[in-house]
Amino acid sequence: MNVFITGGTGYIGSRLIRELIERGHRVRALVRSGSEKLLPQGAEGVVGEPLQLDSYTTTIPPADAFVHLIGVTHPSPAKAAQFRAVDLVSIKVAAKAARDAGVRHFVYLSVAQPAPVMKAFLEVRRHGEELVRATGLSATFVRPCYVLGPGHRWPYPLLPFYWLAERLPWTRESAHRLGFVTIRQMIRTLVWSIENPPNGVRILGVPEIRATTLSLPQNDRL
Repeated sequence: MNVFITGGTGYIGSRLIRELIERGHRVRALVRSGSEKLLPQGAEGVVGEPLQLDSYTTTIPPADAFVHLIGVTHPSPAKAAQFRAVDLVSIKVAAKAARDAGVRHFVYLSVAQPAPVMKAFLEVRRHGEELVRATGLSATFVRPCYVLGPGHRWPYPLLPFYWLAERLPWTRESAHRLGFVTIRQMIRTLVWSIENPPNGVRILGVPEIRATTLSLPQNDRL
């Protein structure tokens, strides 16, 4: 498959690109000028401005899937203005670009909903989903809460509390919806989503991310 990715040099994007290439897919990734060497080997860099309308639309085709991973790193309530300036603007640009380029399937990294914290982040991602829906494209919204992995291990002491909450009737639903997922589960889910496009809109929350079945090689990158 031909896959176009934004955010390909990031924590999730770089790992996703490696797995897609290993599985035989052709990957092109949007990068700013001078950042081409940051992409994993085998990916083709496409220079463009992720926050500027129509800056990379003509470079998308051919693409069976468009994967949008751009977002402010290490989200926190103090970054509300950045969410609106980066996350929201980039998905506006990406949704229009994918529609105008005739992409068949849009994969959007969203966030678990509803959630009691990170109101601004949640609102921006919800708005992002609405923008993608408005394009009329088939779409997959992947909704993790927090992704555990190298460099992202601070929540590990909380795992026993989540384990307990998932087993109590009055907290089970929220604990499942807002639970942690691993970087391996995320990459597995994104790859599966790309290789199995839906007819319409599909939502993959934490339970679906954890349950996705796909064989990935065991390696230190994940």
